[in-house]
Amino acid sequence: MSLIHTCYRIFEIERSVAFYEALGFREMSRFPIGDEAINVYMGQAGDGPEPRLELTYNIGRTEEYEIGNGYGHIAVSVTDLEATLATLAEQGIEPERPPYTVGDDSSLLCFVRDPDGYRVELIERRG
Repeated sequence: MSLIHTCYRIFEIERSVAFYEALGFREMSRFPIGDEAINVYMGQAGDGPEPRLELTYNIGRTEEYEIGNGYGHIAVSVTDLEATLATLAEQGIEPERPPYTVGDDSSLLCFVRDPDGYRVELIERRG
């Protein structure tokens, strides 16, 4: 077995697609599910045919989703965290707090939130 993708629910398709495109994802396809929902599949350059992320827009939903206390985050690697944050800032995306490390030899990291409040960890990969 292998992991195919992660899915979560969103409120505005274009707003969410723009956020994930700013993080290096690309929209692969949209799939309507009758009159109930639209799934937007997002992948990254070099991915095969399987998306990494499924964003589900439930048509007519007006009440907020509860992210829940079990959800943590998804993680995205970047080669230059400072440059990435500068690019994101131009689009109004700011980190929760300045980048930090969790140990002497660990990678530089920080978190941003998508338009629906989901946390995304940005990890600068060294070497």
